[in-house]
Amino acid sequence: MSRLRVVHTSTFRYAAPVQASYNEARMTPVSQAGQTVVSSHLEVRPHTWSHEYRDYWGTAVTVFEVLVPHESMVITAEHVVETGDAAPPRTVLDWDGLASADVRDRMAEFLADTPTTEPPQEVVALAAAEADGLAPADAAVAVCGALRDRVEYIPGVTAVHTPAAEAWQAKAGVCQDVAHLALGALRSLGIPARYVSGYLHPTRGGEVGETVTGESHAWVEWWVGDWVAYDPTNRIPAGAHHVVLARGRSYDDVAPLRGIYAGAGTQELAVEVRITRES
Repeated sequence: MSRLRVVHTSTFRYAAPVQASYNEARMTPVSQAGQTVVSSHLEVRPHTWSHEYRDYWGTAVTVFEVLVPHESMVITAEHVVETGDAAPPRTVLDWDGLASADVRDRMAEFLADTPTTEPPQEVVALAAAEADGLAPADAAVAVCGALRDRVEYIPGVTAVHTPAAEAWQAKAGVCQDVAHLALGALRSLGIPARYVSGYLHPTRGGEVGETVTGESHAWVEWWVGDWVAYDPTNRIPAGAHHVVLARGRSYDDVAPLRGIYAGAGTQELAVEVRITRES
């Protein structure tokens, strides 16, 4: 197990004073097998009211509002999380098992595409070719690898709502785009798959006590009898250096911050993620 301290700071600055702001944050880690939340705190400056609830997908959501004039808003989420590598799946289904009516009914939401995950026909054909002759669990890894081979990691080419088809056409994008492409490809094969947002420690087995610049990150989980977490951008299973925040069908279900404000002018956002390995 590793113990990680994550400090995620988002700073909004406005061109003119904002009279009111209404927001929701999905920035609280999940306690689950292989991940234990030791402590978690979300601070908003300024703010006048907040409320917490779990959304449909099981994500912790903090709703808050600022009802005083302000020219900036700072959201700081600080967490201490113990993480470990995931256990192998206890049950592994074959293609017939995945195609059963029971599975397709229970997993319907993770088999249907969203506007951002719908794959182009070229990706559907690639997935079918890579999966040929393989069991579902092996096919999923092969498909993710084939997609990553063809998509170069280049920040700034896409935005948070860029459809997977556009990232594929550009053959470039970031972790979110690779995850969206992987979801569409896996679902086209009949493998239920979901989007995961969280943090990534950039160095596996980093030094204890060292604080590094971390990353907000995205990866996927597919279901072949149990859920299997995989990071297609880095071509590795998601494990002790990943911290899970939220899950959903695509980025749209798990955006870390979403809100509206009343005021003239534009806003600028600066984000910093700092991760310290404590043990």
